Formats: sequence, C-alpha cells, structure tokens
Amino acid sequence: MADTDVLVVGAGPTGLALAASLLDRGVGVTVVDKLAAGANTSRAAAVNARTLEALEHLDVARRMVKAGLIAPRFTMRERRRILIPVDFSDLPTEHPYTLMLSQAETERLLLERLHELGGEVVRPTTLSRITQDSDGVTATFEDGDAITARYAVGADGVHSTVREEAGIGFSGGQFAESFALADVRVTGEAPRDEVILFYATTGLTVLAPLPDDVFRVVAPTADAPQLPTVAFVQGLLDSRGFGPGRTVVTELLWGSRFHIQHRVADSYRAGRLLLAGDAAHVHSPAGGQGMNLGIADAISLADALSHALRDGSEAGLDAYSTIQRRRAERVLKLTGRLTRMATAPRPLRPIRNTGMRLAARVPVVRRQLAWQLSGLSSR
Repeated sequence: MADTDVLVVGAGPTGLALAASLLDRGVGVTVVDKLAAGANTSRAAAVNARTLEALEHLDVARRMVKAGLIAPRFTMRERRRILIPVDFSDLPTEHPYTLMLSQAETERLLLERLHELGGEVVRPTTLSRITQDSDGVTATFEDGDAITARYAVGADGVHSTVREEAGIGFSGGQFAESFALADVRVTGEAPRDEVILFYATTGLTVLAPLPDDVFRVVAPTADAPQLPTVAFVQGLLDSRGFGPGRTVVTELLWGSRFHIQHRVADSYRAGRLLLAGDAAHVHSPAGGQGMNLGIADAISLADALSHALRDGSEAGLDAYSTIQRRRAERVLKLTGRLTRMATAPRPLRPIRNTGMRLAARVPVVRRQLAWQLSGLSSR
C-alpha cells in the first residue's frame, strides 16, 4: 500500500494550496520541500479576484483580505498623465480589486490552513529521483528516505526535479533585459489604492502599494545592480515616475536583480507525475499573473486528483493538463505583450504611449484588460 495518496513536491503557494484543497476533500497528502523554512522575500505580491474566489472554500480568502491591501485600480501612466485606466470596481465578483499581499504572507496563511486540516510539510528534504509504474510512484530523497504515493505533483519551481524526472520539456526562452526589484518606504506622491505602471521614455517602472506603508518598485534596466540602493531606486522614480522629487525614497527594506524567463511545459502530465505552478509555466511578472496562475493550477488539479482517486477515471487529469496549459499560454501571451511594450526601443516609446491613449478611449479595451488582469476571464 502507498504511504500516501498524493505526494506534493514543493511548499510554495501552489503546493500549499494544492495540499490544503486535497485534505479538504479527504485525500491523503504528503508535502515535502527542500527549504528549511518558507520564503521571507519574493517577487509575487498581487492576488487577483479569481484567486480569492477559488480560495474561499478553504476559508483562506478572508484571512488574506484581512492581511492585505485593497487596490481597486490599475493604471498605465506617463508621469501624471493616465494612458490606460483599469477599474476593477464594477466587475461581477465579491472581490472587485487587486489584493496586494507579499508571497511570504500568502504562504504563511496557506500553511496555517494546511495545519488546521491536519497536514504538515516535511522539510528540509531534497528529491533526487522519482519513478512510476501502473500502481503508483516512488520518490527517493538525498538522505535515502523514500515515499510511495498513488500520484506525485511537481510544484517545485522553475528548476523542477519532478519535471526533469518525468522527461517533460520546458519550451521557451528569456528576455534580454535584467529587472531591478525593491521594497521601499516613500513620502510624496504614491497612491495607496492603485497599482501603477509608468511608461516613461526612459523605461518602465512599476509602483505598487503593499501593507505596512511599503511600496514595491520593479523596473527593467540594463544596469540593474545585484542589490539596489536607495539612490538607484530614487533615480528610477525621478526619471520614470511622477517626476523629480515627487516621490522620495526614505528607506529600502529589500532589493534584488532578476531576469525573466517565458516558458511552458510541453505537457502537465506524464502518467502519474503531474506539474503545477512554476514547474509548469514561468513568465514575466507584468500584470501580476504568476502566483495567481499557480494557485489556479492547484485548485483545478485538486479536483481532478480527487475524482481519479475516488472512481479511477483519469479523464479529469488529462483535462487539467490541456485546459491549464492552454490558460498558461494565454497568460504568457498577455504578459509577453506587456513586457515587450515596456521594453520597446526608446525611439518608439512616444508612439507607443500615443497608441495606448487612443486604445484607452475604447471601453471594451479597458474592460477586457480588467477581466484578464483580475483572472475572471478564466471562469
């Protein structure tokens, strides 16, 4: 007999949401993670309406809303001029906004719920090999321990061992520009109810509010330092934000440099091995879709696995692979378009901004963006 029904490799938001959803359905789950503790810092910060709807049945959404910051607007600007306004307030949902909440806090709340449902995370333990046969899977770890399960899910990130062991390709590439990220405190012009993408001639900068009077700044730049300084972030806001001295950085809490990949797994399933989250897809953070798509994978896969374990039919697993992969391709298309707009050659940027202002005059364009960014288009 297998040690557990489902082995989940990876305890980020995707893995935790999957495990909690399975336990809530009465499915036995073992979660393992190679990290000694959850991430304290991360790039993910935006939780969209569809994700909050999907987490309501786990009694997690209300906790997230209580801990987070509500931003009902998303705007694309050039200095103070609004190029495209996106208003979520009239969307048909109980959550007509973007919830700004760090990934670390999202993980904490999901782990809290997992514990309430009787689950635990085995850590630190690193998967070294996984095999499968007609009855189940056997996962072997670097310390020599082994776990058997009916199914295994790789929610173990971009460098997924489960995906590699399953022999599933990860097609795509990487954007050329590096990106700077910093969490800062500021004074001056910085709205607390709005996520802003500044499309300046000198480049893009994201200014997004977080709880505790923190703002996240993200910007593509050829000279991004490994550890951004106050002066560097101030320079970005002066040249790309509201204007020199209008938003003043008073404290830098955390910063990093990263590159953006855009890839999607060739399949989300190889027999009893399945993929979800960053193990299945990775893309630009433009629009804040990454963590949301991973949690959507988790909820959909939990339903498919519970049916497969209950009645033996694996049609739902095939449907999960097809439908969620198709959704990932749509998200990659959207985020890729936003990123290419942001990193357009400098001479084309004034033309780009004029085109954006003209497009914003069409109500259906603004509404379509609201539906896509909120995740409600996947209903």
